[in-house]
Amino acid sequence: MTAVGDNKYGQCDVSDWHGIVMLAAGSAHTGNSHTIGLKTDGTVAAVGWNKHNQCDVSGWRDMVAVAAGWRRTVGLKSDGTVVAVGRNNEGQCNVSGWRDMVAFAAGDWHTVGLKSDGTVTIVGNNRYGQCNVSDWRDIVAAAAGYLHTVGLKTDGTVVAAGWNKRDQCDVSGWRGIVAIAAGSNHTIGLKSNGTVAAVGWNEHGQCNVSGWRDIVAVAAGCVHTVGLKSDGTVVAVGRNNEGQCNVSGWSSIQLPGN
Repeated sequence: MTAVGDNKYGQCDVSDWHGIVMLAAGSAHTGNSHTIGLKTDGTVAAVGWNKHNQCDVSGWRDMVAVAAGWRRTVGLKSDGTVVAVGRNNEGQCNVSGWRDMVAFAAGDWHTVGLKSDGTVTIVGNNRYGQCNVSDWRDIVAAAAGYLHTVGLKTDGTVVAAGWNKRDQCDVSGWRGIVAIAAGSNHTIGLKSNGTVAAVGWNEHGQCNVSGWRDIVAVAAGCVHTVGLKSDGTVVAVGRNNEGQCNVSGWSSIQLPGN
């Protein structure tokens, strides 16, 4: 594995990780973050800041997906149930009753669960209506930012709820979207033609993706955006104060399972 960026708490110490099929990185508003890795045997590895026990995942088994939010970690089990550890002041870890989940996303203060029937359930902070998704249907993917939630529908359109001061929820005109990602205050959409759309806060250039081509996957950090190209190289835009966008030398990067 390889990682770039702030390593104050060892969150980039993944060079000895092997057999990893999925990675997740926690938000780092104050430089305090952690990194989670899902292994081929269904167990989970973690490094980084652990003040709220967000790295206490050594006992997890039968995991098929992981996500890292601000000061917490969430895991999806093979039986469709969900587990979470870490900061729970807003109820964002109250997922013990969830069933029939196929995917999920971890925002800063809220956790989103996608059910097998295409509906969405959410726990956590709802100050700006980011949890108001009870009427969403036909959802195939979800993403969560600081105070907003995004859903990808089966028809390639996108819905969003929550704080929209930075226009991060202005996705109603998007079409032909095949994947989504949410930063703290921006939203990214990967189109079927390999180009990328972006809305939201752009002070650090994190939405400057209009020139990207041949993209097969996207990810969004707090204030930066990353794209994986079909040739295995990686592009990144946005804030680079900790070197988090220094990916120009990366090559042969593959999607999980490839």
